Amino acid sequence: MSLRVLRIELRRSVAPWAGAVVLSSALAFLYLVDAAWWRGSTAWTAQWTALALWTRGLLFYLWPIAVGLGALQGLRDQRSRMAELLTSTPRPARHRAAALAGATAITLASAFSLLVLVGGVQVIANAVYTHLGWLPISLVGALSLVAGAVLGMGAGRALPSVLTPPALAMGAFVFTVLMHTSLGRTETATTMGVTTTEPNQISLLSPAVEEVRHVLVTLSPAVHVGQTLWLLGMAATGFALLVAATPRTRLIALTPVLAGAALALLVLPSDPRRMYVVDEAAAELVCDGPVCVTRTHQARLAGLAGPGKEALRLLHGALGGQAPVSIRENTAVLPDGSMPQWSREAVLFDFDDEIIAAAEGEELTVALIAQGMVPGCFPVGWSGTGRDEFARTVAAGWVLGDLRPLPGTYPAGLRREVDAETRPVWTELKALPRSEQLSRINATRAAALSCEGDAFDVLSGGGP
Repeated sequence: MSLRVLRIELRRSVAPWAGAVVLSSALAFLYLVDAAWWRGSTAWTAQWTALALWTRGLLFYLWPIAVGLGALQGLRDQRSRMAELLTSTPRPARHRAAALAGATAITLASAFSLLVLVGGVQVIANAVYTHLGWLPISLVGALSLVAGAVLGMGAGRALPSVLTPPALAMGAFVFTVLMHTSLGRTETATTMGVTTTEPNQISLLSPAVEEVRHVLVTLSPAVHVGQTLWLLGMAATGFALLVAATPRTRLIALTPVLAGAALALLVLPSDPRRMYVVDEAAAELVCDGPVCVTRTHQARLAGLAGPGKEALRLLHGALGGQAPVSIRENTAVLPDGSMPQWSREAVLFDFDDEIIAAAEGEELTVALIAQGMVPGCFPVGWSGTGRDEFARTVAAGWVLGDLRPLPGTYPAGLRREVDAETRPVWTELKALPRSEQLSRINATRAAALSCEGDAFDVLSGGGP
């Protein structure tokens, strides 16, 4: 396909409009909606992998748009009543199909690349850890748009009706919805009476991905390979439908997409823990003495080291040999709904934790002490304020010798409630002999670290 032919196709087709719609709607969605992609360490402008995954998540609705616009492009010859004239020309049908598909592919891939570039410029300003592990995620995303548009073109050529584009766009949207709900989810466990689900192998046939829940999570290489096979089969079927002239050849044209789906399901992992995996390079610890963070957050180590060492000193002075000896960022990525896993030897923390995120300097020391004493037992993916917060406030106050609100956690009304719940327990605890105080604190910490029993109940003297 010559550049001259490509320029002509770009002028007379809907390809430029398709790219403009994809780019503008994606940017509008990201910048006008205040949602999870703007918050914490998983913000779409904070790290490279988060950028790639969030932009892939937008394919939930961008991909159906690409399919529908591709179908509209496939109707062009029928709308202009040139189909019979073009079939009588000596130029092979595959040449015309290549020009048509190539123009749309270039504009859609360029639009998606510009979307990633907009986020990438901001990531460069925010992130210290750079890598290329995010690139396959974005490349598969661009391929998804191209394959969907080419499939839509082929379907539009094979089914020349004004209803074809909206029907295909709606069908593609229903497909992505099903892949992320009933068909693409498997019930896995019941925690506290609530059934939780995890993505299954079928869900990976969707061009979109799960919401980004942890900064260290990425897609495994097997997912990239399987999705690429599936999308190449989809694109091949779309191109074959563009050049097919008889019902028999159109039926044969379905072979690549079926073969691609079959091969993809052979390659795609069936275990959710092999779909979304921990990026081992990003999770590698970088330490300043006993205080460690992941390579992803190594720029924050300087601000954490001083308060962290002071927190360890105070914990050792209060707990003696039972005190933790290190502070490190938590690299465990557990399924939603499961109970967290804590350590006696190390204070495990997450930069997205409300208390840690809101603190710096002396307040960060307080937050780390609270995390080391009562780390909290909310199931993964849940949030809220409960009795663990009361126990954490009293236990941290016991180490510091002064009951005080924890940094950045409570609005004024809730702070009064916390003070009303914790003040009597604090007064009772301080009235006990030192040995009994230490015994009750150790029992509270044991209950909190094991997530068995009510830590605040133990601290109040009502537990074992």
